[in-house]
Amino acid sequence: MRVLVTAASKHGATAEIAVAIAESIEGTGHHAVVARPEELASVEGYGAVVLGSAVYAGHWLEESRAFVKRHHADLTGMPVWLFSSGPIGDPAKPDTDPVDVGPAITATNARQHRLFAGRLSKHHLGFAERAIVVALRAPDGDFRPWNDIDAWGREIGKALDAESGITRETKSAEPTVA
Repeated sequence: MRVLVTAASKHGATAEIAVAIAESIEGTGHHAVVARPEELASVEGYGAVVLGSAVYAGHWLEESRAFVKRHHADLTGMPVWLFSSGPIGDPAKPDTDPVDVGPAITATNARQHRLFAGRLSKHHLGFAERAIVVALRAPDGDFRPWNDIDAWGREIGKALDAESGITRETKSAEPTVA
């Protein structure tokens, strides 16, 4: 099955999660395509979609919210999974779903939403972002749970196989970047 993996990413960390998810889905025998949500005029030709967003101030980025608005009618007719990236620290905080997730689940009939810890690299931030991070005493570092991300991508691939009645050995492959 051809699976679209798309995510809005401000500084690249969430885009890297999308690529990792696509690689895991490819490892289950599906063809995964990675693209940015604002580049997609249609979801035609895909059998499933994994949509994600970086989270800032408790909200998804506009590109992912706009993707849901543009394609909600098509998305409700196919398997959809959602993910968010943003909490930082150990343990990651905040540990609650972003404000936009509930409406996105409803609009897409998504099967699941996963919240993954993110990465904060202060030297990549603009002045205003750095000021907020300093004021909040947010920790610098990469908190992304790569093993959990890989496992979730494989779960998605296996769920797609189960729906289709496919039984196969897993393989290792590279996703296509659109």
